[in-house]
This record gives sequence, C-alpha cells and structure tokens, in this order.
Amino acid sequence: MMASRVLNENFFFDRKIVGNTLPPCEFPAIYNFGDSNSDTGGLSAAFEPLPPPYGEAFFHKTSGSGRQSDGRLIIDFIAERLKLPYLSAYLNSIGANYRHGANFAVGGSTIRRQNETIFDYGISPFSLDMQIAQFIQFKSKTENLYNEEADKLPKPEEFTKAIYTFDIGQNDLSVGFRKMSFDQLGASLPDIINQLASAVQNIYQQGGRVFWIHNTGPIGCLPMNFFYVSNPPPGYLDENGCVKAQNDMAGEFNSKLKDRILKLRAELPESSITYVDVYSAKYGLISNAKNLGLADPLKTCCGYHVKFDHIWCGFKGIVNNTEVYGVSCEDPSIFISWDSVHYTQFANQWVADHTQNGSLADPPLPITHACYPHWLIQRFFKMRSM
Repeated sequence: MMASRVLNENFFFDRKIVGNTLPPCEFPAIYNFGDSNSDTGGLSAAFEPLPPPYGEAFFHKTSGSGRQSDGRLIIDFIAERLKLPYLSAYLNSIGANYRHGANFAVGGSTIRRQNETIFDYGISPFSLDMQIAQFIQFKSKTENLYNEEADKLPKPEEFTKAIYTFDIGQNDLSVGFRKMSFDQLGASLPDIINQLASAVQNIYQQGGRVFWIHNTGPIGCLPMNFFYVSNPPPGYLDENGCVKAQNDMAGEFNSKLKDRILKLRAELPESSITYVDVYSAKYGLISNAKNLGLADPLKTCCGYHVKFDHIWCGFKGIVNNTEVYGVSCEDPSIFISWDSVHYTQFANQWVADHTQNGSLADPPLPITHACYPHWLIQRFFKMRSM
C-alpha cells in the first residue's frame, strides 16, 4: 500500500507539476446535487413548470427554463467555465442529454428528510439521500445501457473522472427557523452536516473522487424575511439590514461543514474535496451593492410586494379586489434578488466569478484545477514557497 502511494505521488509530481504550475483538469462530466440554487429543471419536471418570466433573460423560452432565476445559475457558469454543456435535470423525461453529466438538484430539497409536503411550505421530497440514490441508479443503468445510447449517456469509465458539485443546506436552515428554537437548530447541525458527509462518502464508494462543495449563503439577507416585519427590535438586523441571528446560524453551519470536510479528506485519501465560501461572495455583493451601482439588495425584482400584499413572481393574485400579476422589474441586471428567495442571473454570475477562480476556495485553486489530490496540492504550494 505504502509503495503504491509513493509511486502515485512521484507520478503526479513528475507529470503534473511542470514549470511550477498545475495544468488544468479535464472533467468529462458534472454531477450536481442540491436545491433551487442549482436546480436546472428538476422541480418543474416533478411538479409544475415555472411560469414566465423565469429564465427569460437568457433562455428566452415561453415554457421556462426550469431555473428559479431570470437566467443562468451558478451551476450554469460552472459548466461554462469547464467548457461543458448545461446540465439536464435527472427528472426530465423529454429532451434530456446526459452525455456530460446530470443534475439531481430539485428546488426545495433539504439534506435531512422533512415530514412535510411541497404543497405546505415548498419543501421537496427529493432530499439529498434520495438524490444520491437516484445517482446510483443512474450510474448502474448507464453501465447497462451505454452501448445502446452512447450519444446520450456518459462513458462508464468517466464517472471517476467527473466533478461532483454540492449546493444544499439552505432549506434545512429555513425549516429549522420555522419549527425549532435557535438552540434546537444549532444542536441539529452536526447531524445535518454528517448526512451531507455521508452523501460524499457514498459517491466516493461509487468511484467519484473530485468534490466541489458550496457552503450555505447569508439566508438572513433574503428579502422574503422582511415581508411581514415592519418594526424589527434593536439588534435584530446587522449593519447591512440582514437578519443577524439567521446569518449567524448560517455561519455556524458553514464552520461545521468546513471542519467536516477536513475530516473527509483524511477518511477518503484518494479524494479531492474543495470547500467553497459562497457565503462570503454573496454577502460581499450585498455589502457593496451601492458602490456597484445596484438597486437596494433587500428589494426584489420580480413579484408584487406592497406592505403585506405579496404575489409571487410569475403568478396572479387579488389585491383590493383587483387582479395583480407578479411581473419582473424593468432591469434585472441591477438587482441581486430575483424573486425574494433566489438570485438574479447577474448576481449568480458575480458570485461564480468570485468563487470559481479559487480566491474563496479551500484549497485556493480554481475549479479548473480541482482534480488534484490534497497531498499533491500541499507539495505544490510548498514547492512554490521555496
């Protein structure tokens, strides 16, 4: 075992570190797991299609793009950066192509299973363990059917070479805020994080080796938090107008996630696991909205929100005996929030640009270089410091 490890290290060191640089990786596919922040059509396929104006800024489809934004999501910008096609949702039954990966994310999904339906609070039945089960089924069927549908399925040997992305956990916090005290939610975080770690371990057992894991964003800055709060008490909001206690809980979630990833690297020695600080990117954008010439970051582009009357983006409702439509603002590109929960395409691209370059990643390498084992990265940075 030790001799094999030394041979592998020497191979990588001799072949991969050239001229004090690491060449970019070649990922043949992306497999994504998550919630609405990275859902490219799972929710629409499983339930009802998202109505216009969702997706219209980029995809220009009257039937919608399946994305809870005016355009592209962070996962779309990941695909662009890796020079791969946009991901089809695993739940799509028509027009899907999985040659370069699949998206198992579904809007409303949580890490832990929740005892409520999507019709109550929008929580999806496709929790992370279900998404992993779907991936295992997908991989098994691909191996059996590849020779018949090679143009639409990944090569079986490419599952090990693919990158596995995660963006999930926000809904676990939102459910906790509704159903638990802050102390109870804090006490539940280790179990939530361990279930995410179990998902990574399961994929590792299936041959996956490269993982790109987003932490959760500043949930206390979502405009939906302020729909029914007119006079917040002192200390309720932070300096940017966000709900401080909710962001503190998100920070605790992220701290525990980062610690667990450090342990995963030791438990899964052949893995490459990158922790991505999406929280800092999103909060940085919100904090600098004025300097960037953007609209109020706590205002929503799409939907009707006047006092305590709220019509969701793309839907109709009655306000003062008058039918009201939740329309889009004139220029979504100056807004951060699209529909009070999800980000605009502009904001998604800004966050993608500030995370995929590696500046907010641990280890600090861009996503194009995320394939390298951690022992090699350590040697690489040691070599550069000499």
